[in-house]
Amino acid sequence: MLPFKLVYSDDYYLPIGAHVFPAQKYRLIHKRLLESGLAEPEDFITPKPAQDEDILLVHTREYVQKLKTGTLSAEEEQQMEVPYSPELVKAFWLAAGGSILAADLALRERVACNIGGGFHHAFPDHGEGFCVIHDVAVAIKRMHQEGKITRAMTVDCDVHNGNGTAVIFPPKIRPGHPLPSASASLRDVHATHEDHLLHEAGKLEVFTISLHQAHNYPMYKPPSSIDINLPDGTNDDEYLGWLEQSLSSAFRHFEPELLCYIAGADPYKEDQLGGLALTIEGLKKRDELVLNVAKTRNIPVMITYAGGYARRVEDTVTIHCNTVLAAKEVFS
Repeated sequence: MLPFKLVYSDDYYLPIGAHVFPAQKYRLIHKRLLESGLAEPEDFITPKPAQDEDILLVHTREYVQKLKTGTLSAEEEQQMEVPYSPELVKAFWLAAGGSILAADLALRERVACNIGGGFHHAFPDHGEGFCVIHDVAVAIKRMHQEGKITRAMTVDCDVHNGNGTAVIFPPKIRPGHPLPSASASLRDVHATHEDHLLHEAGKLEVFTISLHQAHNYPMYKPPSSIDINLPDGTNDDEYLGWLEQSLSSAFRHFEPELLCYIAGADPYKEDQLGGLALTIEGLKKRDELVLNVAKTRNIPVMITYAGGYARRVEDTVTIHCNTVLAAKEVFS
């Protein structure tokens, strides 16, 4: 058995028809993990849907009501870039429940993986970029509400900027402490904000790191605590260098009680919606780097999957399964 739990449900499947988002990938990952022997049936735990009260910790009541009653405007549905249906809403409530469960398991058992989630483009009052509900933010807020954490960190390694995360958890800055530069340079990662040291007891503090392709969706990228805007064609070594420097800088300023790792598969060189040049092997090294940092610092880590749009869906499945393999190797 694995030394951690995998949170999964067949109902993670998104009913969106023919779409660039491979809705079937969750079931394919589950199948591959079992058939390869990497995981056993006992390693999986089935989540329950999030409660409306959980979703309302992040999202506005008006937006939630529109989702529950099917009263989104045509413009709002178009902005989501996935077709609305009551079944879609159920799937996103379930994904949020999965991330809540994974966060809770991570805090108790060091690490847990939600075979789904990572919908980092969802805003409090609307959905964007295939994302309807921000499951990671919901999980963080729920853990804080229960008194289990006051400090969390998101490490977002999807190829696309986590704009929803940045808006929900905006970085705090003091006069004279500018945000990191928009250019992709290692010097940028040292411009992290000192005020994260000024923690107010009981108040939730979230430090966000986003490594993403500069010339990619979304057009406007709200600031995270650390933003690394990667140039087109960034390769394995360059990416890993930026990631290592980002983590090093972040931990000089902020010590989280929970690390939320958004392990997107779309930095892959064959991704249809990406423009970076990472290999499958490089992406596994990325996973190992993040997970080793968490283990070394004894920080619980919750993993979610986010995007992945490889020309061959089998490659996306391999990348996501490798994240589980990396976690097994690091935490065994």
